[in-house]
Amino acid sequence: MNSNPPDGTSVKKYGLALHTATPELGLAISNFDGDSRYQTWNLGRSLATDLHQHLVEFIAPQTWANLAFIAVAKGPGGFTGTRMGMVTARTLAQQLNIPVFAVSTLAAVAWLEPPQPPLDKGGLLDIALQMPAQRGQLFGAVYSVNSNSGLTELFPDTVMTAESWQEKLASWENSYQLIEVGSELGTSVSGVLDLAYLEWKQGSRPNWSDALPYYGQHPVQGK
Repeated sequence: MNSNPPDGTSVKKYGLALHTATPELGLAISNFDGDSRYQTWNLGRSLATDLHQHLVEFIAPQTWANLAFIAVAKGPGGFTGTRMGMVTARTLAQQLNIPVFAVSTLAAVAWLEPPQPPLDKGGLLDIALQMPAQRGQLFGAVYSVNSNSGLTELFPDTVMTAESWQEKLASWENSYQLIEVGSELGTSVSGVLDLAYLEWKQGSRPNWSDALPYYGQHPVQGK
């Protein structure tokens, strides 16, 4: 029995995040008022068969009706896993008629990284991230972190050669912290949820159809 008002404001208090861009599945849920939890599973190739069951078990005791929005890691990462998470998030958001926030895998890692000196006069830090890609290339990005307002994208997630990335960093005008991003990123699902919540608080309500994956590379061909 559901006697909630049409807009669901009495129950839609939680945000749910999915991270399937690497073999390590990450799920997080929070009402941003003291009730938060996340969990990871190293599923590898069983992600396709086990994702739904883990999701159903993880969300309890909350229900789908408790969700105000969904967040999902959009990549970069593995092609199949990223696509699966995006399809799941879009489908749930469409069925529940709630927003879905697509968050960069690299941005989530940057958000969770503790600030290291030197900071600029505004207390900000540029964080450069690099992540292995296919065919000897890598993904690179640079973000500026502000604990109150979130992230500012200074150089967007881009796939490039190692030489091009080194040239980019060599010409970077500000001090930066370099992070080498690995292949097990399920724990950064909390960063995906945090960044989505910052946008939510600012009034953003993206439609499920606007959530798109970032692959960077074709999974097979070089172009």
